[in-house]
Amino acid sequence: MPKEKTTRKTKPRGTERRKKDPNAPKRGLSAYMFFANDNREKVREENPGISFGQVGKMLGERWKALSDTDRRPYEEKAAADKKRYEDEKASYNAAAEEDEESS
Repeated sequence: MPKEKTTRKTKPRGTERRKKDPNAPKRGLSAYMFFANDNREKVREENPGISFGQVGKMLGERWKALSDTDRRPYEEKAAADKKRYEDEKASYNAAAEEDEESS
């Protein structure tokens, strides 16, 4: 019994994704990303020759093992970065609306 041929679904022609504006503000980092940025080098020093994926796994394990009090500084950094992003996005959107109105 031969396998049935399946057809691959493709995007209809003519639909393209809109290009991202390079001037748009960058998203805020999560608490885990602040933790990972601070601890990535320590993990590499403790485990020389470790692969990229293994570094990520070890960072994830360390993040899960952190207590709430140890996580608090990273969560505060994330909250501040989120506020920064929201402020930049609001001013970016306001500037974009002004440009559309003046055109």
